[in-house]
Amino acid sequence: MVGRSVRRRFWVEAVLAVVCLVTGVVTLAVPDWIERLGGGSGDAGSGSTERLVAGVVMTLALTAAVLARIEWRRPTVATA
Repeated sequence: MVGRSVRRRFWVEAVLAVVCLVTGVVTLAVPDWIERLGGGSGDAGSGSTERLVAGVVMTLALTAAVLARIEWRRPTVATA
């Protein structure tokens, strides 16, 4: 069995999906990490910024995962 050859694009999309997913989960689990990192509270403690960040990174994770799947399923060219 010959190993599957995928383009670098697949790996970029797959890693991006994982990083975004982890960031989204961390944001949902520890919502004030942004305020700890930034040193302020832009939403006055309401949590709306954290929900927005979680929604954006989860959407990015889903998009990157779909793009990686499309790239994975792309026909490969046989090399001699």
